[in-house]
Amino acid sequence: MEVSYINSSLLFISHRPINSTFELTVYETCRTMPAVLICYLGLQFINMFLGIPANLMVLWLIHRNKGDSCTSDIFISHLAISDVLFCLLPPLELANIVFLTTSSTWYVLRFFYGIKDSSPLLLSCICLDRYMAVVHPITFTELKDRNHRAILAIIVWVITLAYAAAKCVGNIVNFEKVFTGMILAAFAFMVFCNISILWVLKQSGPGRDEMHPVKKRAFKMVLIILAIIVFNYFPPVALFPFQDYFSPDVFRCYIHYVVFGLMDFSSSIQPMLYLSKVKLNCCHRSNTEIQ
Repeated sequence: MEVSYINSSLLFISHRPINSTFELTVYETCRTMPAVLICYLGLQFINMFLGIPANLMVLWLIHRNKGDSCTSDIFISHLAISDVLFCLLPPLELANIVFLTTSSTWYVLRFFYGIKDSSPLLLSCICLDRYMAVVHPITFTELKDRNHRAILAIIVWVITLAYAAAKCVGNIVNFEKVFTGMILAAFAFMVFCNISILWVLKQSGPGRDEMHPVKKRAFKMVLIILAIIVFNYFPPVALFPFQDYFSPDVFRCYIHYVVFGLMDFSSSIQPMLYLSKVKLNCCHRSNTEIQ
């Protein structure tokens, strides 16, 4: 049986072609490359079992330490909420990829895919907040107690929900370019912020040849964050602009799931990094008290 696709690039956006009925499942249409789909689904379930408890723990810690929170916690908490929602999807995604041939449930999946696609916006806000704290500390201090971060978080959610709703519709012409532009801009901005932070932290204080221990810990943490950003978001930046150079089948059944599998795994990596940072801070505080 032949399955018709409105546009091969729609899979890149919707994770599924838009038709009223389907005679073949996604797994059957990609039966020549089953290993990639199997690995993708396995990664999504790992993401679910790791990401949900890790993000809930992040939310609990932020709530518990509300009186001693850092300025970027508002963005981290919103990111954790969106990641928890996304991590609930693997069972429905498994059913739709392997068993179902109807389009109705894909509207739900596309909406939450849209929320996940927009998560780099919240990450960019976190990077911006840390960039201002390190590179422009005087300006950061002046803005520290104002509510502009809450306003920025609301703006990001408005953009995210508008993008997710448009992706849910799924038949907007050239909509894939919106994601390409967003991920390119967010990736470039996050890399710029983190490299700028690393450059400032690398500078030794006056009369010092070695980096201060506190700066050294911060430097290592920012370096790890930068590596994670590159790992999760460089594949779509590197591959999606060149989609036309791949055959439709290779992009739809291979490139697409490899890229989104790596990008989606950030829902587990980011909260685990936050938890490790909290643990390191607690250990350092305990050692300081003992000394």
